[in-house]
Amino acid sequence: MPITDPVVSGVEGKAVANLPLPVQGDLVVLEQQVNRPRAKLGEAGESRTVAWGMTSVLVAMYVINFADKAVLGIIAQPLAKELGLSASDIGLTGSAFFLMLSLGGLFSGALDKWLGLRWALVLLVVLWSVAMLPLILLASFVTLLVSRMILGFAEGPNSPLLFSAAYSWHAPARRGLPGAVLTCSASIAKIAIAPILAYVAVTWGWRSALVALAIAGVLWAALWLAVWKEGPYGRTGNSGKADDADSRPDGSDRETASAPVTDAEPAVPWLHIFRTRTFIGGVLLIAAAYALAAVVLTWLPSYFELGLGYSRLQAGSMFSIPSLIGLAIMLSSTWLSDRLITKGVSMRAARVVFPAVGMLIGGTMLVFLPFVSTPVMAVFMVSLGYAICTPVLPLLNACVSELCPPKQISGVLGVFLSLMAFGGFIAPYMMGRIVDAAGDGGDGYATAFQILGGVALVVAVVGIVIIDPARDKNLVRPNAPVVAAR
Repeated sequence: MPITDPVVSGVEGKAVANLPLPVQGDLVVLEQQVNRPRAKLGEAGESRTVAWGMTSVLVAMYVINFADKAVLGIIAQPLAKELGLSASDIGLTGSAFFLMLSLGGLFSGALDKWLGLRWALVLLVVLWSVAMLPLILLASFVTLLVSRMILGFAEGPNSPLLFSAAYSWHAPARRGLPGAVLTCSASIAKIAIAPILAYVAVTWGWRSALVALAIAGVLWAALWLAVWKEGPYGRTGNSGKADDADSRPDGSDRETASAPVTDAEPAVPWLHIFRTRTFIGGVLLIAAAYALAAVVLTWLPSYFELGLGYSRLQAGSMFSIPSLIGLAIMLSSTWLSDRLITKGVSMRAARVVFPAVGMLIGGTMLVFLPFVSTPVMAVFMVSLGYAICTPVLPLLNACVSELCPPKQISGVLGVFLSLMAFGGFIAPYMMGRIVDAAGDGGDGYATAFQILGGVALVVAVVGIVIIDPARDKNLVRPNAPVVAAR
């Protein structure tokens, strides 16, 4: 019977009724506190609200990251006109960016160890802003090339560190959806930011778009320093420089708080991870998907403008169409993948076969793109074909994160995503050469997308055959702690 019930009966009720009024009031407050609904907690006792709050800050950084990538595609034509650049020059610049992105990613583990996630990400985002300045001040092809190479190298470690930071707040069985939310930052950048950048570039000149991105990076760094704490599934307590070493994510003292079960697991040899069929097959699959993403980032507005006949502002605004479709597909498919795993479906079925089948469908659509003559239908085909391939990016990251202890996630993902970026290194320049050789821009773009679709078909089949994260996790981490999904 509640203490505040007007009809007080029984021994307990009489005892309470006979107490002084101030004491009764204290008991009422105590009862209200006990009965108050608790915030939803995760497997390690973390607040899910805080976990998603931290993830949202990481999403904001990733939006800036992808806006920095996408801005070259948005300003490509006015830049080419001012500097006298060919399609091959633009493609070479895009490929040079992704080459340096691949090399920079190899340093993610070292940055995490030396600086910790907090200061490593601040350093990177400040470097992005600085990399914009040379092209703003002194525009030339050499300056463009060097500026994009510096930006690529500084963006290289970002993805592994961001995923490592996000995974520190989400248990292994929950990582599909937050990984998708991070990956969807590319879609957010193209849906919300690309039209704004296109308008800014058309209205005030292409340099103004670079200035806006530089300012956004500095503002994010200030926000990050104010709010970041590492989550309970991270590598805090292991070797390396820990973030917020004196406090737990909920603010409690480390000496009195129990350590997460993931902290005790020893490191495993790196080659044991890299030699697994899951890692090798994952690299092939994700590199093909990323090659397509790199071409979309570098060339899609130009394809819409020169190949399909849309205006420059329309092409920049239509940049968001594949992203809108991809956002819906990625979020729904990764949510479903996580749900399937919590319901007992194997990780191989939920995180490998499921997205690989989508890649088969998307690749098939791109293979038939050259046979489409209607601009609206071509936009639909390339947008849907690209979008259906995107879920492999977050789901394979989640698979690879299962192969290593928490303190090695940044390093392993750094190598994995660096190898992935080689797809981005090859594809933009290849497309530029095909467009120049074709003469007719529309035919050249469609042919390049057809080739990428064929590659997607082949690697999707290979991935379905050889990737099995549960099998390889048992081989590499036979004594890994089990975190129950719920």
